[in-house]
Amino acid sequence: MNGLPDQAYAAALAGLDRMTVARLGVLLAHLTPAEAYAVAAGQMRPCGLVARLFDADGLAAAWRASAAQRAPSRIWQQCCDHDITVLIRGYPGYPAPLVEDPMPAAVLFVRGDVDRIVGRRAGIIGTRNATGSGRETATTLGRDLSAVGVHVVSGLARGIDGCAHRGALSVSDGAGPVAVVASGLDVVYPREHARLWQEVAERGLLVSEAPPGTPPEAYRFPLRNRILAAFSEVLVVVESRASGGSLITVNEAREREVLVMAVPGALRNRAAEGTNALVRDGCPVVMDATDVLVGLGLDTRRAGGVAYDPRPQPRGHDAQLLELLGEPSTLDQLALISGMTLVESAMAVARLESAGWLQQVNGWFERVGRVR
Repeated sequence: MNGLPDQAYAAALAGLDRMTVARLGVLLAHLTPAEAYAVAAGQMRPCGLVARLFDADGLAAAWRASAAQRAPSRIWQQCCDHDITVLIRGYPGYPAPLVEDPMPAAVLFVRGDVDRIVGRRAGIIGTRNATGSGRETATTLGRDLSAVGVHVVSGLARGIDGCAHRGALSVSDGAGPVAVVASGLDVVYPREHARLWQEVAERGLLVSEAPPGTPPEAYRFPLRNRILAAFSEVLVVVESRASGGSLITVNEAREREVLVMAVPGALRNRAAEGTNALVRDGCPVVMDATDVLVGLGLDTRRAGGVAYDPRPQPRGHDAQLLELLGEPSTLDQLALISGMTLVESAMAVARLESAGWLQQVNGWFERVGRVR
């Protein structure tokens, strides 16, 4: 259709009115992006599971009207103008941490070096209304983690997020930060972070589910938090009130079996009520970057003699397959014992091999022992 790439149609679909994560996932799981856009625009008749999407009252009319205003060619030009790359689930380049996510983004928009999201990653989050102590702690953690090659993941918000990113960027040869935002990548929010956005894009990675031109609508922030949690191997809460976005991210992290850690605060510091509650309930404490490295398995000085493994911990299908692999097996055998399809098994094996958990010897896959 018109010579446009699949990414152009996927980008246009993502911006349609009343489009949700689930609806976009169904469309792109059953149709090509061009076909899915044609269905949404009323140019092609839906069938099967896709047709059931249109049972929602008024959805067909809303999508037709929205599609008339969001031509794939125009959205694609916006992406090109702002150096935005469009990633589609199931296509090459889609971030590995989201492949097995319980609520994966069907389409992502990124600026910067996509390869940064395959390195070791620690999320640092907290309140927008941070204290001076909290801002200093976030900056120091961001700096010290970046200096040892750990990518700092945060949300580019005011307060703790921005300080963590600035700390990471203060290291000239450090690991670039990863920022997950709730608006289009050409819509800077908050406005005072315009320079910070640009620096992250130049030295790290900006990530969003929203196509260009999308404002930072309130409902997008909780959705953003799940992606931030999925990108993190460890999540550090520096300051958080008793309720709010940080604790939503904590819940998303726990659902994904991401280790949550917290920086304790003064007892009468309202900005630390949430973090102190996490500590009270048994959350591992962070006093400095070394504690985070222990959580990542990169430092054992405070681990009480427990042996840690520096490789990224597998999740979902990857963890299931690795657990079942007791002796060298072929790909067909792995599919049989895991109950996965051959394609699912092949993708899981590729990720495990890339992460250093498996090796192939003459067509047989076997586990690799602990890396020290």
